[in-house]
Amino acid sequence: MGRVFFFLHMIGTLAVGFYLVLPFIIGSAQKLSIPAREGTLSAVGGLNRFAQYGLVIQFLTGGYMMTQGDDGYSVAWMVIVVVLLLAMFALGGIMSKPLRLAASGLRENRDVSGHMGKLRSLSSLLAVTLLLMVFFMVYNQII
Repeated sequence: MGRVFFFLHMIGTLAVGFYLVLPFIIGSAQKLSIPAREGTLSAVGGLNRFAQYGLVIQFLTGGYMMTQGDDGYSVAWMVIVVVLLLAMFALGGIMSKPLRLAASGLRENRDVSGHMGKLRSLSSLLAVTLLLMVFFMVYNQII
């Protein structure tokens, strides 16, 4: 049973891995034409939703494996990992509104530079949070 949960955990990791390339996608969207930028933001919105489902899988399978693991995870490590996961949930959820507003603003020919700035910041924070999460997953005995 543990192998099944580990496999599901890795599938969730692949879904969440989208957040590592997201800052580059948002950054290069500025150079696109308006219809292409609108399509990119729409695709990013769908992929963000998919990554949120991946985070749910990560939460459930990771929580199960933590309780079943014999690795002796420290309480500090568990707290850090849960806080990072909750931060990723929050940042991904917060990012959905500027995505929606920027896409609708492009359709209506409004200035969306403020929304794009928020998207750049949030996507960068998500990537850094995911890198921190991976660091603590690889070096789980550090704390």
